[in-house]
Amino acid sequence: MDETAKKRSVERRTHPPRAVRIQDVAKLAEVSTATVSRVLAMPQRVSAEKRARVLEAIAKTGYTPNLTARSLRSQKTGMVLVVLPDLANTFFSRILRGIEEILFEAGYGMIIGGLDGSPEKEAHFAAFTAAGRVDGAILLNGHLFGQSQDGQGAAAEIDIPVVALCEAIPKADIPQIEIDNRAAARRMTEYLAGLGHRQILYVSGPKGNVLEQERFKGYCDGLDKAELPFDSSLVVAGDYTIESGVHAGQMVVASPRRPTAVFCTSDEMAIGLMRTLLSAGIRVPQDISVAGFDDIEFAAVAEPALTTIRQPRQELGRAAASVLVALLEKREAPQRIRLETELVVRDSVAGPRPPATGSSLG
Repeated sequence: MDETAKKRSVERRTHPPRAVRIQDVAKLAEVSTATVSRVLAMPQRVSAEKRARVLEAIAKTGYTPNLTARSLRSQKTGMVLVVLPDLANTFFSRILRGIEEILFEAGYGMIIGGLDGSPEKEAHFAAFTAAGRVDGAILLNGHLFGQSQDGQGAAAEIDIPVVALCEAIPKADIPQIEIDNRAAARRMTEYLAGLGHRQILYVSGPKGNVLEQERFKGYCDGLDKAELPFDSSLVVAGDYTIESGVHAGQMVVASPRRPTAVFCTSDEMAIGLMRTLLSAGIRVPQDISVAGFDDIEFAAVAEPALTTIRQPRQELGRAAASVLVALLEKREAPQRIRLETELVVRDSVAGPRPPATGSSLG
């Protein structure tokens, strides 16, 4: 190695290349450093033309933002916690997509926490949130951290914006994004009664669940409107899962007095129930009509295709995330939003055959 090469080698070791700074990106893109920061943190607030120039300059210079320093300066993490009661439930897929769309546009990331009925997991996420690991939270579990489903108990002290989605949280002074579950269940019950069904079996959600309470009221409202008496033997406990739908179907198969229609308060239960009936040789809808609630992706491709209540799931997610972003940006936001549902008529429901005698499943 000649003397010049040796000198350059020593210089590289003793004086390493200067790290690319945000000022270098701004100069190359011919914008201010504030614009570069906005492109990185809130790209939706920068014009497409400037955003493209900044991103091109970042690519050319190899600039890497110091996220740790930025977080310490702003006291922000850029992350939002989304709490689900059950990660395995396919109902939440489109809701999460809607949430992610809005958060991405606003420059936020998303952490998904599934509780799965575990107090330990809930305590973990409560501590995680209280420690400032996220900037805000969207709760789909129906209660604040530390409280029961009916709002009892002392809520954990969390000093960040929180939004409730799908399941209203009783007595909580936070924005609530939901549908009118009572009105939707009433509409389905009235529809079945309007076709001539007089024995409408109701497969419920989990006991104590806010959604279940409202949907059961709607079922009773629908019976009243149709001038049908309430019969407790036509109510079967479920928990929104396929397995509970299978169990309800087994009860129907074993009963000598079968309903002419079944209203399941989730599509998963309806699909499990239909599969059980069909396996036992009971035709849907010729022998028993089956209706669901939610309009998950599998509802339209079930055999037969499921009549159900469609929830605007993606729109619900977008609405909740939009409200949360407004709160994070210190803007005004509505305290309550209710989106409309739709009765989707498919092949699993028809008018009843001549009514059977009696009404009890016992």
